[in-house]
Amino acid sequence: MQTAKYNFMAKRRIFFGISAAIIAVILLCSVIFGVQMDIQFKGGALVSLGYQGDVSISDVENTIKSQLGNGISVQAGSNSSTGQKSLTVNLPGAETVATEELEQLIATLNEKFSGNEFTQLETQNVNPTMGHEFLIKCLVAVVSACVLILLYVWYRFRKIGGRTAGLFAVCALCNDLLVVFGVFVIFRIPLNGNFIAAMLTILGYSINDTVVIYDRIRENRKLLGNKMPFEEMVNLSINQSLRRSINTTVTTCTALGVVCVVSVIFDLSSIFTFALPLVIGMASGLYTSLFLATGLWVEWENHKQNKLLEENKK
Repeated sequence: MQTAKYNFMAKRRIFFGISAAIIAVILLCSVIFGVQMDIQFKGGALVSLGYQGDVSISDVENTIKSQLGNGISVQAGSNSSTGQKSLTVNLPGAETVATEELEQLIATLNEKFSGNEFTQLETQNVNPTMGHEFLIKCLVAVVSACVLILLYVWYRFRKIGGRTAGLFAVCALCNDLLVVFGVFVIFRIPLNGNFIAAMLTILGYSINDTVVIYDRIRENRKLLGNKMPFEEMVNLSINQSLRRSINTTVTTCTALGVVCVVSVIFDLSSIFTFALPLVIGMASGLYTSLFLATGLWVEWENHKQNKLLEENKK
């Protein structure tokens, strides 16, 4: 009978402690630093300004802040077809920006930076109520995905305790989602469309890794039956899937790491704020698929077995 090389399940409570510590740190950082939201969820305005020549972005940002208040962010860009340089000004807040305020801002910029000829290209106002509704719809999409994953795993592994397996797979997914959320909080990235996209991507990636391990458990149950205790069988299945899982995650994270580097070099913040959470989320997905979902399952099965033995002794 084949034996496992590494006894991961013997250390499962250490893995539980690591996950609990990470979650505690994320929640603590959320309380200390707060959670920033982009105008997509919070409401506000998105203003595009065109200009000529070269200008200090930090000086322009300070001027805009003195005119419209703090809490804004400015990103530089350009139109690839026309070559016109542009600035995108994010103004999150409860109120949208008025036309008079924009006209006064353009006048102030042209007065201070007389050679750059600032002009207004486009303005998008997002009502706070609509932003909150959009956030709720996005969260409903994430919750719905978790429920569907639970039902899928429940049905697919129904012969080896699919309901329990599905429940702990979703617990592991929730851990991964919290890690992605923590990346946005710790790196002070406002929650936006990239946040929801990263969450849904991690859901699909992590559950795929978990299903691969669950499939191995199911195959070993068919081959070994009850000859091997459940904990040993799960440990054997993890060892058999370990190399494949690590190689897949390392390959994917390497590609995303290159994307992160390129986005930093070319100042592509929208790509960076999507790729970085994915890298960390996929690493978390590997960890939870291998050790958390399976460890919780083993803990539950051992609890059931011990409870049954106690009842038989009575």
